[in-house]
Amino acid sequence: MVFQRRAERGKPPVEPVTLKILVAGGFGVGKTTMVGAVSEIRPLRTEEVLTEAGRPVDDTGGVEGKRTTTVAMDFGRITLRADLVLYLFGTPGQERFWFMWDELSEGALGAVVLADTRRLEDCFAAVDYFERRSIPFVVGVNCFEGAARYPAESVRKALDLDPDVPVLLTDARDRESVKTVLIGVVQHAMELAAERRRALAT
Repeated sequence: MVFQRRAERGKPPVEPVTLKILVAGGFGVGKTTMVGAVSEIRPLRTEEVLTEAGRPVDDTGGVEGKRTTTVAMDFGRITLRADLVLYLFGTPGQERFWFMWDELSEGALGAVVLADTRRLEDCFAAVDYFERRSIPFVVGVNCFEGAARYPAESVRKALDLDPDVPVLLTDARDRESVKTVLIGVVQHAMELAAERRRALAT
């Protein structure tokens, strides 16, 4: 037993696999909050104060208390296991910053499309983006306080999602809830990759 413990201490450290996950969705849906809730490092944020100049193009309906907005990205990191680390990149939500998405999505394993049932149409662009590029994604329905709750299948129908796209209810403020969504992304991406390999083998 002592020998076994000594042998384990002598093992080289495991080199973790690092995976890139995007967190996307409309303006004010909770992307920055989600990355911050789960990141084990102090998240990198590129937020600017909302100004009067942006009022005509930044629809704050439903998120009237929002005072800042992401202009480039949010970045965080979470270790799911000793051999698996996720790098999280939150995309900017406003249309004028969408040019950033192509760079951020380079090399991504998959994505979370965060949805707010009060402004469900705001996540259509993100859903279309990942569908067109065949990037695996799950929809995380952010359950805000005071917002109406709908079954996952109702959200799927409203967004016209394919049957294999997971729809998960979450709370972007809660670490464990967000971890469940991120695990869902990884599992979904791995399942799709396995299906593609089987299709190529036949």
